[in-house]
Amino acid sequence: MIPKSKIDEIVNAAHVDEVVKDYVSLKKRGANLLGLCPFHNEKTPSFNVSPVKGIYKCFGCGKAGNSVNFIMEIEHLNYIDALKHLAQKYNIEWPEQEYSSEEIEAEKKRNSERESLQIINNFAENYFAKILENDDEGKTIGLSYFEERGFRPETIKKFKLGYSKDSWDHFTNTAIQNGFNPGLLVKSGLVKSSINEETQQERLYDAYRGRVMFTIHSISGKPIAFAGRFLKKDPKSPKYVNSPETELYHKSNELYGLYFAKTAISKAGYVYLVEGYTDVISLHQAGIENVVASSGTSLTENQIKLIKRFTDNVCVLYDGDAAGIKASLRGIDMLLSHGLNVKVILFPDGEDPDSYCRKVGPVDFATYLDANKKDFILFKTSLLLEDAGNDPVKRAQLIRDIVESISNVPDAIKRSGFIKESARILKADEQLLINESNKILRNKNQQTRNVVTETPVEKDYREELREILDLQLNDHQERDIVRLLIEYGNKPVEGFKNAAHFILHEIHEKEIDIDHPVIVKIIEEISLQLNAENLDLSGFINHPDQIVSVFVANIISDQFELSPHWERRFDVIIDPVGTNYLADIESAINRLHLKHIEKLILQNQEDFSKTTDEEQIEMLQKIHKHLTDERYRLTHKSGTVIIK
Repeated sequence: MIPKSKIDEIVNAAHVDEVVKDYVSLKKRGANLLGLCPFHNEKTPSFNVSPVKGIYKCFGCGKAGNSVNFIMEIEHLNYIDALKHLAQKYNIEWPEQEYSSEEIEAEKKRNSERESLQIINNFAENYFAKILENDDEGKTIGLSYFEERGFRPETIKKFKLGYSKDSWDHFTNTAIQNGFNPGLLVKSGLVKSSINEETQQERLYDAYRGRVMFTIHSISGKPIAFAGRFLKKDPKSPKYVNSPETELYHKSNELYGLYFAKTAISKAGYVYLVEGYTDVISLHQAGIENVVASSGTSLTENQIKLIKRFTDNVCVLYDGDAAGIKASLRGIDMLLSHGLNVKVILFPDGEDPDSYCRKVGPVDFATYLDANKKDFILFKTSLLLEDAGNDPVKRAQLIRDIVESISNVPDAIKRSGFIKESARILKADEQLLINESNKILRNKNQQTRNVVTETPVEKDYREELREILDLQLNDHQERDIVRLLIEYGNKPVEGFKNAAHFILHEIHEKEIDIDHPVIVKIIEEISLQLNAENLDLSGFINHPDQIVSVFVANIISDQFELSPHWERRFDVIIDPVGTNYLADIESAINRLHLKHIEKLILQNQEDFSKTTDEEQIEMLQKIHKHLTDERYRLTHKSGTVIIK
């Protein structure tokens, strides 16, 4: 396992504001920083970062946590990999012994391979860029190609474009001379292996030969894969050669250009989805940076989830090719089924985003995009209507296709609007479309009910976290106790070690039950720390149990700050936050005690309703009298009014 000292070193170095700034544009607001949430689409910023507390909190979607939680969410990493990510960012040496004895060998091998592949990819990215820039062949063929496409030097450098020499083993030999393991070079997909049938000797050779190279980056900007485009006309050679699946690269999980686009997507509130690498690069160069590519493949569930992390609004840019458009309609239906708002833009015949941008220039291209957006359902209706003509069979199939797409929209109000507009365009009975839509939805619901899970699925960390946070809604008094423990636990209280000792003493003396599992865990840990004379309340914000750290971050987050101008404006004196902590603690304990008494009264009433024994009834009546007297005392003390 990772030593706690190493975790503390990483967490202490990774200031939450520095970590978040790599992904979110933040502006100063009082003691905190404010920006647009990277986890959901919003126009008004509600994402707060508190450098003092070391936490972030979105008051729109509810996401909260520390710097490690943030990296886990934004990069989709587990706890260990998030710590590694931060250790690398802050140049902190990672410990060799990090796993339990059962996992250590397999995990070390996998991590070693991943790290080695990343080093190889870093080397390859620089190698291809240097060949493009300095080698005669690279400049004559590769650089000329990019310049013909209008790519400026800064664009070529930004996207790490390169060139692979038209040689069997130039890259292979260069990499081996630099100390890279041949087996790992083959695993990376940059080098291939073949066996000579006569000598039975292995021969290593370059996977990319005579191709311009596009680097595929992870969401954090690391080179994880490559694509090489062949420039010669050769029917035997594929136009593109792409990296295979590796420990670093899973094609269905990546979108080309997302690393360069993520900030622009959050700012614009929508993303342009294109097909090719050059489309992305041309639009970036034209100043349109909120663009990503599916890299010539059909959209996958994971790619759509990746888009949804940044925005709910997608605009698909189609080449002027009817056959290609029809082939990609299924992917658009998938976007709709995930609740995304989808618009499309169709370019003139023979044009794609790259060629049309170069043809008309950046200004006119941007104008064209703004003027030609259409809702996808209406676009599809018009497109298929042209094919159907007056053929009744084709028109019937058209209606089914359109209604099938509409049924993918989760929002009932949006579905209703699309049905109404499609019925108008198709000149069809609106009720007919409604009936067909309801039929499709019933079938989908039935199929969902009929799905049987053969093996239990391990609960995902985020699913468990949602359940835990949902429990918070009904535990206001318990949550307030935790907030006071974390924020003021070290404060002095006469007759006790500190405020934390006082709070736990009161809970114990009053025999107050705490039901929330995370709060129970926090109180137990604080009790152990007090007994060991080692109280570390700040550790709960960076607790190794991510459920605990996120839970605490949610509780201690403040949406509002008192303005320093209020005293002058309203002529009032405002005590600094925490000045009256002892009064706050006593009030919170009183409210928690009152909740406990209410719970006991309800339990007593339930017991009363279940018995006919006179002695039992008399005892329960006495208990009820005692409890109601105590409730009156507590409500009178706190000024609470209970209406029955």
